[in-house]
Amino acid sequence: MKPLLVLTTAAVLLARATAMTGVAPPGEPQYDAAGRMVFPADYRDWVFLSAGLNMSYTADPAMAGQDMFGNTFVPAAAYAAFKKTGTWPDKTVIVLENRGGTGKGSINKRGLFQTGDYMGAEAHVKDTARFKGGWGFFAFGAAGAPASEIPHSVACYGCHEQHAAADTTFVQFYPTLFPIAKQRGTLSQSYLAEAAAEAARK
Repeated sequence: MKPLLVLTTAAVLLARATAMTGVAPPGEPQYDAAGRMVFPADYRDWVFLSAGLNMSYTADPAMAGQDMFGNTFVPAAAYAAFKKTGTWPDKTVIVLENRGGTGKGSINKRGLFQTGDYMGAEAHVKDTARFKGGWGFFAFGAAGAPASEIPHSVACYGCHEQHAAADTTFVQFYPTLFPIAKQRGTLSQSYLAEAAAEAARK
């Protein structure tokens, strides 16, 4: 059997198995009977994109005095697809894990490191058949219980549409993927205009 035929047959069998069991392939979003997203418990086996420290897209001082790391993960298949096309394939799940940070511990003398203080996670999901605009947001607490989609009236949707570098995602903060989006020509016009304005101010 030729390799292409083998791959095609495997894809068909996987699709049939998914349809029969109702379980999505690994790395793809899964929902319960109420339409809530099931937290992907294996996300730490995915590709690590980047980490941010005390990042905020608003001037809200709510986290003042508390250090927090944000770690971003994406399934390997979605990562590989982005490297080829500069955009995310349908059914991509991007998980942002939030953890506490401290400078006190063990032999550390300066700087901050992540602690076991797990502060919940967020998911940005591309599911064009399910969500308005193709993407949905979910917020999960420390227990990781299934979560309902965050309403589209919430500011995170508009913020991503206006400021995200590629495919409504903040690829500008992912150093391994930003050059690829630039090379593939998939940087959004809104981001390019924003970047040009920022450069002009310097």
